[in-house]
Amino acid sequence: MTKFMSTTEPEAHTLTSPTSMPQASGFLWNKHMLVQANCRGYATAQFMQDEATKYTSGPMLEAKTFMQPEQPYYAHHPGRFFYVKEERSGAFFSAPYEPVRAELQHYAFVVEPHKLSWIVESLDVRLTMTLTLAVDQALELWTVDIENLTQNDRNLSLYPYFPVGYRSWMNQSGAYDQHLQGIVASCISPYQKVEDYFKNRDLKDLTFLLSDTKPQAWETRQQAFEGEGGLHNPSAIQNPLLENGSANYQIPAAIMQFQLTLAANQTKKFRFLFGPAKDKSSIDAIRQQFFADDSRGFENSAQQYKRYINAGKGCLHVSSPDKEFDCFVNHWLPRQMYYHGDVNRLTSDPQTRNYLQDNMGMTYIQPSAFKDAFMRTLSQQHRSGEMPDGILLHEKAQLKYINQVPHTDHCVWLPICLQAYLDETADYALLHELVSFKDSRDRLTVFEHVQLAMLWLEKSRDQRGLSYINQGDWCDPMNMVGYKGVGVSGWLTLASAYAFIVWSNICKQIDDEKRASYWLHLAHKMNMAANKYLWHEDRFARGITDGGRTFGTELDEEGKIFLNPQSWAMLSGAADKQQINRMISAIEDKLSTPFGPMMLAPSYTSMVEDIGRVTQKFPGTAENGSVYNHAAAFYAFSLYKSNRPERAFKVLKAMLPSDNDRVIRGQLPVFIPNYYRGAYHQFPSEAGRSSQLFNTGTVAWYYRTLIEYLFGLVGCKEGLIVTPNLPRTWAELEVVREFRGATFTVRYSQRSDCNQVSVWLDGCLLKDNCVREIRLGEKYLLEVWIPVTQERSDEK
Repeated sequence: MTKFMSTTEPEAHTLTSPTSMPQASGFLWNKHMLVQANCRGYATAQFMQDEATKYTSGPMLEAKTFMQPEQPYYAHHPGRFFYVKEERSGAFFSAPYEPVRAELQHYAFVVEPHKLSWIVESLDVRLTMTLTLAVDQALELWTVDIENLTQNDRNLSLYPYFPVGYRSWMNQSGAYDQHLQGIVASCISPYQKVEDYFKNRDLKDLTFLLSDTKPQAWETRQQAFEGEGGLHNPSAIQNPLLENGSANYQIPAAIMQFQLTLAANQTKKFRFLFGPAKDKSSIDAIRQQFFADDSRGFENSAQQYKRYINAGKGCLHVSSPDKEFDCFVNHWLPRQMYYHGDVNRLTSDPQTRNYLQDNMGMTYIQPSAFKDAFMRTLSQQHRSGEMPDGILLHEKAQLKYINQVPHTDHCVWLPICLQAYLDETADYALLHELVSFKDSRDRLTVFEHVQLAMLWLEKSRDQRGLSYINQGDWCDPMNMVGYKGVGVSGWLTLASAYAFIVWSNICKQIDDEKRASYWLHLAHKMNMAANKYLWHEDRFARGITDGGRTFGTELDEEGKIFLNPQSWAMLSGAADKQQINRMISAIEDKLSTPFGPMMLAPSYTSMVEDIGRVTQKFPGTAENGSVYNHAAAFYAFSLYKSNRPERAFKVLKAMLPSDNDRVIRGQLPVFIPNYYRGAYHQFPSEAGRSSQLFNTGTVAWYYRTLIEYLFGLVGCKEGLIVTPNLPRTWAELEVVREFRGATFTVRYSQRSDCNQVSVWLDGCLLKDNCVREIRLGEKYLLEVWIPVTQERSDEK
């Protein structure tokens, strides 16, 4: 059986085996919810009601807000399943594959930007299931077509089985409601404190499954449905009809039975609505909205959702020799970037670094969204210049979990992300807008806010000029390097130097030469300090602990080399050409894998108490030596900046599953995961496995790297500068770039009759490769000539 295939839609991916890549999944979201469903029918969904929560659970109470990496699936994990029984023989199967795991005649899992579909054939019955979302509600829209593939009449039963799970130890139940024509499971969110009662009164503690067709029978008791046969062979399905049972303080499930007779090749369509609600009156309103006889609410909502997703179109459309790459860049990369910036990972208190970088990606989709996010971020800054660990998105939000732990890197991201916005929009007027503080009535300009953040970074250094790490920097679980107030971060020292360089450039753009010179000089001093205290033979150390131990060098037993310090040393200019060559050699020797560079190596195998809980994570997962794609994106960006485009493009390509390694990674190329398993030499059998987690700061950096370096179509104050860094194998390609309200069609070609990159605008050579005086609504044609013999540092 073919494992995967292309479809007639260029932005769709189809998997044709439920067993070759059992974790393969797709995800959908709107501003109220998200759902990730895999090829076998398991699903993880959550929605916002002040904070993120779930409306279906496993058989035990579990964390309600987290999307977990490498989510373990098991028989009772929440899912969306359909059983089909042939009444005459009693034979049955389940779709899309779980829980019966019957042998199928045909199978397809189709992931499209706006919907997920499963097409399953067994017992000469075809079941086509499609999931999309309502555009403005936490609501799943399911369409199920059941088709008789024979030339004879068939008597069949269809059983949607949507487990609700263990919702509350206080109070939970489930019952069929005749008026609603659906099943409603209810619970009371557990609490102990009196004040929590008042917080919980407005929670949506109901979970419902509505049908547009009246069922012949139903069941809401999960255990009674399973009986002695288990989910792979439910006892209840062996009976002519379900027992119409109510779940009274039992684990509820939403199960219905539809008996139908299908003539030869006849198809019957069912529609279902699944989601959370506060009370039955709101469920009734939903039913009327979507299933009223005179309404096309269901179909109209599906179309509205498609338009909503299509609003996340990026500013690039690529036609290169690499069609797999084009498909991802044109469709899936901006979609994932849009998700991050549109709903901020569906949390009410995103980490400040995540919030800024995710919204940096919105610069290329909806620049106003970045501006709003940047202003909100600054409004929560302390008057001292320090940034909070998380950004509160509404008045009831609270800083939770990791955002209650002090980290020292959040100020760094302000100028770095701001620069991308200014390049894209030339909106330097933003720097003069007034913003308040979290702890002061003072209102200062955006420029003054960022200036204060840079001053805070300057002060947060030890006597050597190295940046304090406190309980973590970009690497959250590096929490014990400096918790006593002495330890320093090698990465943050270099990242601060780079931030100062970027801020110096912004100061220069507004003719503040004095500040521009000051920050450039300070960056130089920090680079010198990094070289004096952190450089070791062929790498920059990761940091120095509270006890004075330098780590991330060849002297360590584990964690001998870290990727991030090397990348940011290239960005900050701390590393000269000779050092860069040595660093790259060390990275390729110690960190490189077929799936991209590992974050560190060797991975830690036991706790190192002066580094922290990163060393307790399983080797090769997350920050402990995985191929952490956020760090890989920094590395690609730094390689381009260091004029090593061939290596850089190799890193970019390694982040994407290909036809050659999709089975190893276990993921379709519809998103970049936050990591692939690393520990390549320690645990080779698991290396390359996708985390399946689509929350990652990678995507905004990936897109920015394409714009600024690969295609070299970066904005400046005056206009658009063209400085491409294309792979040698790309003799020709075309990119359509939307920029400042104009459309640029850019045609690149390698030529033997030029000795430098030349840019022609409507047949006229541009002297400095910059298009100025761009007019709104105008269409421009650029011809870009690239010398075949152009020298690159990769080849020296």
